[in-house]
Amino acid sequence: MPKVSFKFDKEKDIYNLWETCNEKSDYGYDFKKKVPKDILEMCAGKSFGKCLDKLKKRLKKVYRNPKIKLKIKELNKNWEEVGAKYFKRLEKVTNKKFPFKEIYGYSTVAPRCPYRPHWRPPAFYTPIFSSLSKSLLTSAHEIMHIQLHNTNWWEKVEKKLGNKKTHDLKEALTVLLNIEFKDIFNEEDKGYPNHKELRKFIEKEWKKQKDFEILTEKCITYLKNEIPKNRRL
Repeated sequence: MPKVSFKFDKEKDIYNLWETCNEKSDYGYDFKKKVPKDILEMCAGKSFGKCLDKLKKRLKKVYRNPKIKLKIKELNKNWEEVGAKYFKRLEKVTNKKFPFKEIYGYSTVAPRCPYRPHWRPPAFYTPIFSSLSKSLLTSAHEIMHIQLHNTNWWEKVEKKLGNKKTHDLKEALTVLLNIEFKDIFNEEDKGYPNHKELRKFIEKEWKKQKDFEILTEKCITYLKNEIPKNRRL
């Protein structure tokens, strides 16, 4: 079974917070709305180097919070209890073996939790001050992305759909967590506003035939035939 190690790294957290302040909205959702106003003003439109010292000073007190160490301990303990079942189910659902023996989960104070499929070991972020169940579900969500990004699924789909729509599809496919993993996690994966219809389509087609390759091909056809929002019938 792949080993997931949860950690807290101040430098990685600060960078993620800065990046969140400077990212465009993701799939119809703007994470900047949840960033404290003073931090957003400190970072938006500025280079990471110019913000680093100010962010360190601003977050010094936050990082002393004993809840951080406690949360890391809880995450590691609780993932040990569900990890084997999760990875077994993930491999069954996607029909792909998980390609790594180790993966890191970095807790973050930022509202945005990206994944880093090209780091070695690959890594993802999970919210530090959310509930334990929410952090565990976020971990499952991001690990599913890493699974798709680092298997031949990504290359095949990207050739047919291009990069943007491949990202849309990998995000929408996490609706399967609500169907096939609901006995493992006590939270609902809600997805992004822009993927609402695609997630409905995935759920409907998956219930008809639980074959990930066939589902992927159906989704490719769906996305190729999708009418852009700015084009009128």
